[in-house]
Amino acid sequence: MFRAFFIALSESRTLRAVAEKSAIGRRMSGRFVAGMTVEEALAATAATNAKGMSVSIDNLGENVTNLDEARESAQLYHELIDAIIARKLNANVSLKLTHMGLDIDEAVSRTIVSEVVAHAAKNDNFARIDMEGSPYTQKTLDIVRELHAQPGHAGHVGAVIQAYLHRSERDVRELCAEKIRIRLCKGAYKEPAEIAFQAKEDVDANFVTLMKILLKSGTYHGIATHDPKMIEATLAFARAEQIRNDAFEFQMLYGVRRDLQEQLVRDGWRMRVYIPFGTEWYPYLMRRLAERPANAIFILKNLFRR
Repeated sequence: MFRAFFIALSESRTLRAVAEKSAIGRRMSGRFVAGMTVEEALAATAATNAKGMSVSIDNLGENVTNLDEARESAQLYHELIDAIIARKLNANVSLKLTHMGLDIDEAVSRTIVSEVVAHAAKNDNFARIDMEGSPYTQKTLDIVRELHAQPGHAGHVGAVIQAYLHRSERDVRELCAEKIRIRLCKGAYKEPAEIAFQAKEDVDANFVTLMKILLKSGTYHGIATHDPKMIEATLAFARAEQIRNDAFEFQMLYGVRRDLQEQLVRDGWRMRVYIPFGTEWYPYLMRRLAERPANAIFILKNLFRR
């Protein structure tokens, strides 16, 4: 019930407009969003690196309504990559295709994204193409494959697979055959039963199935979860199959289960923290609350302590 409620809130343009302009709203986002500016994101990245963790930086935004916005976002990613290199940060970037104009002009969007990936590749960095709702799944994977096949891009662009989709095992096998790096997550959008598992136990079972395929593939992938059961399943499989701790990485969100992030690093496993920033934080925050409604109570308690 609460999951559906927060997902519905994430899709409200009216609430988004009000929240993103309010001081209280920005304070609420602070637990899960590193800040509004590039400098704040870079500072959070440096602090995370100091704890022995790598980072993926995301300039929040989606479904832009004009190509000028898309080009501005792309330019910011070019600047982010330059800053990562200049400051010798252990970080890469994540981006959404609808933030790059996919809804407006697919051809222009492909060009914009290709230029970002080329810039990452030129600097021996990496761009993760985030997955959005199911209407974008096939198109996103097609674009990732196209980008990966371009000269010099292999190993510098990756995909995201959502374990709650029925189609994901096929997608994982196909992407692994092409040696495309994958971030495996459970999925944070509301999807119908026709295309997605609805019960947590079914999502978990599929997550474990996909995790095993990824870890055995020989390509470097990211296992993105905060669920202790999924983490333990991953660790148990890696140990049983004698998979080295530098052959894959765990990934977690900024501000979520920091204790677990640090424990995995202490135990010798690789950890990458997804650090989002920017003024368009509202949909992202609502999806985080949908994943774990108890986070709403935590935010409110801290809000009124200030």
